Amino acid sequence: MNAPGDRPWTADLGDGTYRNPVLNADWSDPDVIRVGDDYYLTASSFGRAPGLPLLHSRDLVNWTLVGHALERLTPEADFTVPRQDCGVWAPALRHHAGRFWIFWGDPDQGVLQVNAPGIEGPWTTPHLLKPGRGLIDACPLWDEETGEAYLVHGWARSRAGVKNRLTGHRMSPDGRTLLDEGRIVVDGDRLPGWFTLEGPKLYRHDGWFWILAPAGSVETGWQGAFRARSFFGPYEERVVLEQGRTDVNGPHQGGWVRTPQGEDWFLHFQSRGAYGRVVHLQPMRWTTDEQGRPWPVLGDDGAPVAVHRKPQAPPGPPAAPATDDDFPGGGFGLQWQWAANPDEGWTAAHDGDGLRLTCVRADRVHDLRALAHVLTQRMPAETFTAEVDLSLDGAAEGARAGLAVVGGAYAWIGLERTADGVRLVHRFSEDTAAGERDAAHPRDAPAGRARLRVEVSPGARCRFSADTGDGDGFRPFGQVFAAAPWGWVAALLGLFAAAPPGTGEAGTAVFTRYRTTA
Repeated sequence: MNAPGDRPWTADLGDGTYRNPVLNADWSDPDVIRVGDDYYLTASSFGRAPGLPLLHSRDLVNWTLVGHALERLTPEADFTVPRQDCGVWAPALRHHAGRFWIFWGDPDQGVLQVNAPGIEGPWTTPHLLKPGRGLIDACPLWDEETGEAYLVHGWARSRAGVKNRLTGHRMSPDGRTLLDEGRIVVDGDRLPGWFTLEGPKLYRHDGWFWILAPAGSVETGWQGAFRARSFFGPYEERVVLEQGRTDVNGPHQGGWVRTPQGEDWFLHFQSRGAYGRVVHLQPMRWTTDEQGRPWPVLGDDGAPVAVHRKPQAPPGPPAAPATDDDFPGGGFGLQWQWAANPDEGWTAAHDGDGLRLTCVRADRVHDLRALAHVLTQRMPAETFTAEVDLSLDGAAEGARAGLAVVGGAYAWIGLERTADGVRLVHRFSEDTAAGERDAAHPRDAPAGRARLRVEVSPGARCRFSADTGDGDGFRPFGQVFAAAPWGWVAALLGLFAAAPPGTGEAGTAVFTRYRTTA
């Protein structure tokens, strides 16, 4: 496994400062809370399973992935195939009455929630709080002063026909029922220059209701703050974080958290194309306006910081979400997610180490974007190398397996069994193509084994190579491939095994020693 110096990215600079992003991977739409001395974060997982990732930190800089709150997406029948832009959008994480709560919007179902007594679970089955299309970015608030509960959410024009507005409800304290029909609490169409208002996070502070919400689009927008004496408004607005002269485009939605020492911090994302939505940490302080009323100030007087003093916290070792995997006992780490709800039999149990994937027969075997049984993880940095060993022994003709970079366009390198034996192949598909074609001339892999590699450089440029054990070491294979996002999801690293339609079992592929390095 990686030593700290070998990791593709480490935010902790080791001298009491950190660099942004603190999470240099696609942890889209983050939300954060503190419980005691511990911080927890969740993020969008869209159509992948398991969903609702759960991350832990003691200092807001060094994070580890500790689990997921959603084992399978519901309704299960809707997620038997990849639906990369559906499912879990922009969750909100809260701790109330001794329980952890996560609310989110599924743009095709409505607002849902799950809860658990501890971050490790067990998490409840999803409860549909508000049905309807286009309901997204839901966030609850339990008002400790009055005992009342509220919910705010945004709208997706793609489903509802409207956007740029936030709707609020009174909610039962158990989080299971809305107590009114709801009303618009902030209408972005009435705010000069504001558009695509979304992603609200709801707080109570200093006698005010606060909604922290971005607008202006993911790529070029800004972070806004709204305050009102009453939950239903009227709200005043102010821009509190924007790109300015920095290279952090469109600093977008996130969450506010206060440390045990009383410091305020804000975590938000930045969209980086094929790399996805990476997470930045901004210092936060409070100021007052001419009337002596509070407003938050994020970053360096409203501009994102690149390097900053770490939050006050006990010292600890640098950490980042895991990427490497030896697949002990045939299992796989928390960093991996299927492209859809998994079926029994996609993995084959065995006594040793190594991931044994079944070569699942599929009608659209020549389009990885259509296969649910692709095991994916996030790209861990702008520049990195990923390697894995693959064995394709005893598979049926037409069976193939490999290492992929999957997005709107995709490419993979791996092994395929033909009538003449096992061959090393490299294939790709453009974003507008319905299938794939060769990216290089196939060559023999007589041992049925190879170590596969993809080197990723700035611009998400991917160079594939392989070592088939013939004594020549790694040799580049094919042209450089430029990865592309998959809708609103980053390009993903993937492992897969598949076979064309037919009868009978098609065999298995075994992956071992998966590594990512700087």
